[in-house]
Amino acid sequence: MPHPGMPHPGTLTRRGLFALASGLALTACGSGGPTASGEPGTTTGPGTTAGSTGSPRVVRHARGESTVPAQAVRAVVLDTDALDSAVTLGLTPVGATTVAAGTPLSGYLPAERLAGTKVVGTIGAPDLEAIAALRPDVILSNQVRDDKRYDELSKIAPTVLSKTTGPAWKDNVRLHAEALGRQTEAAAAEDAYRAKLRDLVAALGGPERAAALKVAMARFLAGAPTRLYLNDTFVGSLFKDLGVGRPANQDKPGFSIEISPEQVDQAAADVIFYSVYGDAAKSDRAKIIGGSLWNTLDAVRNGRVYQVDDNLWMLGIGYTGAGLILDRIRHDLVG
Repeated sequence: MPHPGMPHPGTLTRRGLFALASGLALTACGSGGPTASGEPGTTTGPGTTAGSTGSPRVVRHARGESTVPAQAVRAVVLDTDALDSAVTLGLTPVGATTVAAGTPLSGYLPAERLAGTKVVGTIGAPDLEAIAALRPDVILSNQVRDDKRYDELSKIAPTVLSKTTGPAWKDNVRLHAEALGRQTEAAAAEDAYRAKLRDLVAALGGPERAAALKVAMARFLAGAPTRLYLNDTFVGSLFKDLGVGRPANQDKPGFSIEISPEQVDQAAADVIFYSVYGDAAKSDRAKIIGGSLWNTLDAVRNGRVYQVDDNLWMLGIGYTGAGLILDRIRHDLVG
């Protein structure tokens, strides 16, 4: 039985997890992907793209309306959810932001699908000149990150903003798909996600047994209190879609509750998934996991505590990320 404070001994690699997500297999080519030479597609003029057919379309979004090509070829994405959407829907973006300067693009996505993607700054601080140099035909982001830059971005290319990310992620994928002209691919991705949910519920013993299992998600943060995630989060929405139970103090609207090492009893659950953001030594992880209260929790005593990839579980907001998380839940809870 694994030590409750350590990763599960059967932890899968990101590539292995991706291989498991067969229901969300990504299209490596297609009219919106790289050209035969491996380079992203090119624009032929305002509102039209090389290789696309049909007339430009009007998309309604959080900031109004934008006229986009029939099918985008040169998309720039400014948050991790839009990046997941583009790749899931079969498009390699020409540009994307990273979480922080010097960090790579989302590591759970296959590197070969991002080989043609240029970094255009960081989330919340995109480099407008770098974006313009890529001659995008569509820019995707959200109001939380880029509302104040909307007018500037719109001068570069049609810009489509969702209100936020997190629990509204499925609606956002539909918006991204409309902006990219890939609604059929989005519908297929949603169907595959629903099928994966049904298969996992069955593997857990059916809806009643899944609902009886209380699952918590904790995050140790460097220089900040530990968080327990509530329902209005990406991971909270996955737990709800799966139909697993939630501890009463976490089964409510909101983003998270913060706990100190003296409040570990608030993390009580049948299963605890946890991740670490930043330097673990600067978080409360050692104090909590090394404390006597930790060992009184049912999940700890029963060996049902699992460390997971913080970047995937916190930032893998989309059907590919969700599919990989469901695969990890199956791996840990079913075997």
